[in-house]
Amino acid sequence: MTIIDEIQKLSKERLGLVTVLTGEDVGQFQLAKEALLKQIGFDSSDLSYAYFDMSEIAYPQVELDLVSLPFFSDEKIVILDYFADVTTDKKRYLSDEELKQFEAYLVQPVETTRLIIIATGKLDSKRRLVKLLKRDGLVLEATALKEVEFRQFFMQKTKEMGLSMENHVFEQLLMKSNLDFAEMHKNLAFLQSYKGSSQIGLDDIEQAIPKTLQDNIFDMSQLLLQGKIDPARQLVRDLRLQGEDEIKLIAILLNQFRLFLQVQLLQKEGQGEQQIVATLSEIAGRKINPFQVKFALRDSRSLTLSFLKKVMQVLIETDYQIKQGLFEKDYLFDLALLKIAST
Repeated sequence: MTIIDEIQKLSKERLGLVTVLTGEDVGQFQLAKEALLKQIGFDSSDLSYAYFDMSEIAYPQVELDLVSLPFFSDEKIVILDYFADVTTDKKRYLSDEELKQFEAYLVQPVETTRLIIIATGKLDSKRRLVKLLKRDGLVLEATALKEVEFRQFFMQKTKEMGLSMENHVFEQLLMKSNLDFAEMHKNLAFLQSYKGSSQIGLDDIEQAIPKTLQDNIFDMSQLLLQGKIDPARQLVRDLRLQGEDEIKLIAILLNQFRLFLQVQLLQKEGQGEQQIVATLSEIAGRKINPFQVKFALRDSRSLTLSFLKKVMQVLIETDYQIKQGLFEKDYLFDLALLKIAST
């Protein structure tokens, strides 16, 4: 069950004393926030709601609303948005004394107040304040979906938007969105705006969804692997006209071929796809997108380890030469493309 599904079960009348919306998946969190406010019928002009941006408001005003009795209904809803103090974010808007006062409220909340805390990021579980929220409140957390959940959610979302596409088209859309919640949601909106409620084809995806820099770099690498140096150089010229720098292009290429090399080495050790994701996540110190691994395994299947190592060496040497100012960077970058294409 996704966080959106959980929110759809809520209502203004069924809210508990404390509800917390949080999460590190920014795209999913933003959609969940919109869904939550809609689900409870939030209306800024309705005096039974009180909304506070914690990055701007003085806490005494918040406390006054928390403890005061409602005038226009049996209960009132107090929304504390951008409450970074409960997360691992270094930003702090409340003083230590104000946080103690808020903790005191959570220990003994007012029965007629329904409190909603909205805070993007990861809850700081070491804080007593957060422990109270987890103990007594409903915590809704926007965490990255597993691939199966991701597919199911957006298949349903596609139907709700009146869009229809065959499986291979949906797969292309997933790849284009890199299994990123925000990107997938945005790309579906592009398709709906471009095509309306009708059948979506591969050409529609190419026409409607803008190419990212990573898309262009991937296209360039594929041209190089096919020995098509002139189209690759033309693509580089286009990127230069768009203001992209050679050092940035090298960094993205390095990340791409490094991933190709890593998945090949781990696969040769006998690791499966899920094991590779776990291993790379541990090495990187962050959760690696499983879709990146899936397509890296697919796209590097025909490449040898010796070729990948050579490409890495060329890119690293070129990066060093550019930063040392040995020659013009456009010359050095074009030379690197020639070396890769002829390897």
